[in-house]
Amino acid sequence: MMRRLFLAFALLGALASASLPVAIDNFITQDKIDKSRLSLLVTETKSGRVVADYRADESRPPASVIKLATTYAALRTFGPQWRWPTDFLYTGRLRYGTLKGDLIVKAYGDPTFSSRDIPSIVARLKRIGIRRIAGDLVIDRSFFATDGRISSGFDNHLYSEYNAMPDALMFDDHLCRVIVDTSTGRAKAYKRFADPGFRLVNRLEVTDKACRGRYSWPRVRIVRENGKPTVILSGAISKHCRPQKIDRVLSRPYHAFASALLEELARQGIDFDGTVRLGRVPRGARELMTHYSIPLIKILAKTNKKSNNLYARHIFLLLGAKLYGAPATEAKGRKAVKKILGDRGILGNETVLDNGCGLSRRTRTTVRAIHKLLQDAYRSYAWSWMGTLAIAGVDGTIRKRYRNTPVRKRAWMKTGTLKNAKNIAGYVKGRSGKLYTVVIFYNGQKRWLGALLQNQILEWIVKSK
Repeated sequence: MMRRLFLAFALLGALASASLPVAIDNFITQDKIDKSRLSLLVTETKSGRVVADYRADESRPPASVIKLATTYAALRTFGPQWRWPTDFLYTGRLRYGTLKGDLIVKAYGDPTFSSRDIPSIVARLKRIGIRRIAGDLVIDRSFFATDGRISSGFDNHLYSEYNAMPDALMFDDHLCRVIVDTSTGRAKAYKRFADPGFRLVNRLEVTDKACRGRYSWPRVRIVRENGKPTVILSGAISKHCRPQKIDRVLSRPYHAFASALLEELARQGIDFDGTVRLGRVPRGARELMTHYSIPLIKILAKTNKKSNNLYARHIFLLLGAKLYGAPATEAKGRKAVKKILGDRGILGNETVLDNGCGLSRRTRTTVRAIHKLLQDAYRSYAWSWMGTLAIAGVDGTIRKRYRNTPVRKRAWMKTGTLKNAKNIAGYVKGRSGKLYTVVIFYNGQKRWLGALLQNQILEWIVKSK
């Protein structure tokens, strides 16, 4: 009888330790964490052996961890070397260096398209033989069907970078730049590009005091007047400061693109006689050239490592258009990601995608669903996929977090943070060299407790496994 009881208790202990090891249970007790706020799943990546499994099927807000679904679906659909196109076409005829017709830009949502690309684009137009454009610049943004907002309005920081909304003609990450320069002894403030989408009011004063504290940066206030943002700069700024760059989401990206393109046309000696307007590529338009982005795998790395909401939104929309046709919509994006990953048994009814970037209070998934994704991604792409994740203590959102810990260079993770969510998911290499797949979701007001527990678990894996 006693022997049977002993065996029963031993079995219960073994089952408990299989779901939540003593070390992790001790961390939770020491940190005074409410277990109901926690879900986690840790396994050996190659064998699948479970190390810890706790409430892995409970639906929770993943925050930016959901970007893993968007980026992995894109990798499976397009492959690592696919490049985002932007087409340049024309109407009319090109003779003796003069384009007697319109120059048309057909955009497909390349989120990396920037002012750095403009000089090479204009140089290619020049090599084609264009010296004068006797027509308009027509911009076709119809590939994305968006709701017209420039900011998601997720919180009160309407003009911050993370709130930027997608646009088929993206440019410079949807950021408008204002430059403040006091090098001449006067406070000059100007737009980097002539952008009619916002106003600039300069009320700055110059002081001879050292460039530090309140004299090192202007006060920036943004108000809306007649539906248009107005940037108001005020305060005193030191004349010893280097030029300051203020980047905000203020206007539609095509305004800055058009300005940058026309400036570069003039600089390289190409005359432009027309106006800038929005439109569609007309029937009969002929192709001049196509500009291509960097390879997709690098875009996915930019998305995951720095948790770039705008890039994730664009990838999400692109997937929708790829599977269900243009124009791209969020509804098509949701359907596409569910289709691509659902066919591999990864995402089901437990997952609500919303906008594909995690900047949402509606998005839901489970630790187990994310764990399945990570396992499938490793089996399919191994280090190519892992390279898109932030490296502990080295780059991305965990560059500083693990800099002086044993976890440095031994974890590849995607983080996710919202008001009541602190999540992390990815891979950790133990002392033995074994790789572990780790997903930890914490939901609670004291986010620092979630981060503390995650740090403890990752360090425990590194030291003991």
